[in-house]
Amino acid sequence: MAIQRGGIQVIVIHAFITIDAAKREKFLEISKLIIKNSQAEEGNISYQLYEEADQPNSFVMLEEWKDLAAIQFHGETDHFKNFMDETSEMLVEPLRAERYEIARKL
Repeated sequence: MAIQRGGIQVIVIHAFITIDAAKREKFLEISKLIIKNSQAEEGNISYQLYEEADQPNSFVMLEEWKDLAAIQFHGETDHFKNFMDETSEMLVEPLRAERYEIARKL
């Protein structure tokens, strides 16, 4: 269970993704779809992709969710499943995800 913040449960996920340089453009194209569709989900607060400044083709997806139910719903969506399927062959190392429960925003 997430920690309450102003009556809203907040869970943050950092998904670290390192891809094959030759597949960069396709990855970015696929990423635009999951970002757009995920941001439209009711339980999503924010969903953004950033690239490491000193490590080309190393990205982090920053996600903020209202609660665990929202994350579970997200994991069952077609856009999430398609993203995972389509990017699996692009990875140069396994995707690593870290989940945080946020008590408050400073």
